Amino acid sequence: MDDLKFLSYEHTHGMAFGAVVGEEIVDLSDVGPSLRAVLATGPLDNLRAVVAKRKPTVRLDHVVLHQVVPDATRIICVGKNYRDHATEMGGEVPKNPNLFIRTAQSLVGHKQSIVCPAASLQFDYEGELAVIIGKGGRHISKDKALTHVAGYACFMDGSLRDFQKHSFTAGKNFDSSGACGPWLVPASMIPNPQVLKLVTRVNGIVMQNASTAEMIYTVPDIIAYISAFTHLEPGDVIATGTPAGVAAGRNPPPWLKPGDRVEVEIEGIGTLSNTVIAEVV
Repeated sequence: MDDLKFLSYEHTHGMAFGAVVGEEIVDLSDVGPSLRAVLATGPLDNLRAVVAKRKPTVRLDHVVLHQVVPDATRIICVGKNYRDHATEMGGEVPKNPNLFIRTAQSLVGHKQSIVCPAASLQFDYEGELAVIIGKGGRHISKDKALTHVAGYACFMDGSLRDFQKHSFTAGKNFDSSGACGPWLVPASMIPNPQVLKLVTRVNGIVMQNASTAEMIYTVPDIIAYISAFTHLEPGDVIATGTPAGVAAGRNPPPWLKPGDRVEVEIEGIGTLSNTVIAEVV
């Protein structure tokens, strides 16, 4: 059970959550109504004994995977958190974490389609490490921050650069423009989130290749900063920023288009994969 992972999925009886064991899923829907609800009851490691006593109920490739926390009340994102990315975007390195919010409906799960909006001609990819809060709190100190983390996931912060120029909120929140998944890896399996290799591929070509060690603001920095102004809650998702290599930083920019496949792979977590489709209007 050292590689235990948790996910939200849909099968014959609607939405559910469970644990991944090999290529199968152990259903845990009777433990709580959702992964977010269960996070509020205590550490996910408490479920190891439950999972060990159960048999898998369905194969992983027979379900629809949803974003890790489908009912997340807040998805807080950090912009320009890698120096090289800040430089390629033509801006200064932020003197504090640069935050914005994404809506839950702007995200899909692993292997679900992300939508290329008809209203934009500049759809960009951004691979990121996502942090899922397990223990809520306010005014969390940096040295205690990681004890509030339930686990980690991959994040694709799809961005509409032309819309960002006049509305940052719109440019980051087109429906189904981003993704989070494929699952939550418990924090106990990743003791140091600042030493992970992050690679983003588009159609198999490496576009971003970095380490989370290159973050300007670390995961503890970010949690301390956010909790200074708001009470973090179990199930909150924090996207920690993207490294250099995005389309907007290249000449010419290789904007995403229908048919493209985007993969965000993070060491110790796995690969989040999504295919781009055109919006139907």
